[in-house]
Amino acid sequence: MTSRADLRNVAIVAHVDHGKTTLVDAMLRQTNSFGAHSHFATDERVMDSNDLEREKGITILAKNTAIRYEGAHAIDGGITINVIDTPGHADFGGEVERGLSMVDGVVLLVDASEGPLPQTRFVLRKALAAKLPVILLVNKVDRPDARIDDVVAESHDLLLGLAGDLADEVPDLDVDSILDLPVLYASGRAGAASTNQPENGSLPDNDDLEPLFEAILTHIPAPSFDPDTPLQAHVTNLDASPFLGRLALLRVYNGTLRKGQNVAWVRADGEVHNVRITELLETKALDRVPTEQAGPGDIVAVAGIPEITIGDTIADPDDVRPLPAITVDEPAISMTIGTNTSPLMGKVKGHKLTARMVKDRLDRELIGNVSIRVVDIGRPDAWEVQGRGELALSVLIENMRREGFELTAGKPQVVTRVIDGQRHEPFEHLTIDAPEEHLGAITQLLAARKGRLDSMSNHGSGWVRMEFIIPSRGLIGFRGEFMTITRGTGIANAISHGYEPWAGPITTRISGSIVADRAGVATPFAMMTLQERMTFFVNPTDEVYEGMVVGENSRAEDMDVNITKEKKLTNMRSSTADEFEKLTPPRQLTLEECLEFAREDECVEVTPEKVRIRKVQLDATARARATSRAKKA
Repeated sequence: MTSRADLRNVAIVAHVDHGKTTLVDAMLRQTNSFGAHSHFATDERVMDSNDLEREKGITILAKNTAIRYEGAHAIDGGITINVIDTPGHADFGGEVERGLSMVDGVVLLVDASEGPLPQTRFVLRKALAAKLPVILLVNKVDRPDARIDDVVAESHDLLLGLAGDLADEVPDLDVDSILDLPVLYASGRAGAASTNQPENGSLPDNDDLEPLFEAILTHIPAPSFDPDTPLQAHVTNLDASPFLGRLALLRVYNGTLRKGQNVAWVRADGEVHNVRITELLETKALDRVPTEQAGPGDIVAVAGIPEITIGDTIADPDDVRPLPAITVDEPAISMTIGTNTSPLMGKVKGHKLTARMVKDRLDRELIGNVSIRVVDIGRPDAWEVQGRGELALSVLIENMRREGFELTAGKPQVVTRVIDGQRHEPFEHLTIDAPEEHLGAITQLLAARKGRLDSMSNHGSGWVRMEFIIPSRGLIGFRGEFMTITRGTGIANAISHGYEPWAGPITTRISGSIVADRAGVATPFAMMTLQERMTFFVNPTDEVYEGMVVGENSRAEDMDVNITKEKKLTNMRSSTADEFEKLTPPRQLTLEECLEFAREDECVEVTPEKVRIRKVQLDATARARATSRAKKA
């Protein structure tokens, strides 16, 4: 085997919000990757280019950038470092797996206060299973609550535990080299890293990222290849260009890929087609620029193959050698997505309403999102969409909403399996960090959702860490209640724990729904009369329809109300003309909150302007009959 000394491919992996994207920003700036007049030079989190990513403050899509490093330890002419910025949320595990398939090593970021969390375990397990070398980077060492020694020890314990778990699954796994990993200490926001451990809450004793670049060159191996093997390149991601059409992002493993070259395109089903590479693009910082050829280890984009998809192989037409398909974790959560069937459907011109439009959009999502599945349920206007978690599915719906679609989204459900004749459901490993005073309320909340306490530790800072094993069903609608009982201070993160036998019925919402009993406009008079017994989701003058959920009941049962009732006119002057000023402002629910709030007999109406909760069966009489039949059954 031969290797390329002028190239390194590395992924930055960590739990959500541990600072991956901020660190990559600093790496780009310190290598002068942006021009002096580029708008990127002043932007923060430039890798989070998607609007949703910027709004939510998380990375959703795995992206790559290329850094040209010409520091003291680089070879003559410099070294190109391809950096993959991966998501930290478990719902986007498919993006993480694709990112790891492109690289030769990983930089594992761990927060100096929070330490390893569930997604840290997930990405680290994937990296070790692929036998990728790891650099441990303790980030945010300048946090006032940093506990660097403990975090390094916890990270080593995690590595040792994962190495033991994988010993039987991965042959020839070198446990000694796994534990003998380099440790660096950094503040991504300050753009500083060091090999010397600083005091807790202090910045590193170095003012740049030079030690990190040196560690990458020393510990991440250069891409290796066999000079006698013909062309092999793996498609790991997709993009689009208004001028070139679909772009396939791929890593070249062997051989050379050239612009204008005729190649074999091997699909996942084994079909082979001869195609021509019309354009070849390489990455420089955040831009793609044309290039004439790419060699082993290069990560490039190609145009000219309209139907190419993730997992396909580009090979030599005279000697076709396909690469293995990319595998991702099985979906755990499903949701029914269909056309909008509410009385307010199509009120705004230009919206995308038809079943054909919705199905075409879901089919397009399948092309670039390997962790999503679409299942035909035998209806012409609705489909079951499966994903890793609620967040992944809500991001898909939010993107469709912004593209002008009107949809109906059902209550999230779990994807079950039958194992040895018994029904099994997905479970999650839930980690909670919260102030000590909320310990009892959190335990009570999770016990009602069939969660069992696995471990608990107290770091002596007034915060306690609890780990639970809980059915995925128990986490549907959990986040809103959790944030309420912890007054917004709690942090909850979950990752797949596999499948276990069905845990029995779970009551996730103790309050009922307030349902409009007729169509019309919500009036201040009716809302003033009702507000003492309920919380509203609509504003006065909002249009409502029969079966629409307009609020939350303080009691467990649903209640049908006339929210359109108007005050009778008389010739008497009212002495309460200013009472409408006392109307409590309604609770404005986001899309995620609507999906969490909805019950099994409810769904969410999604339009570009509004998100509403409604009953699946709008007619009150038909709903009452269905409830009666269900009780008899």
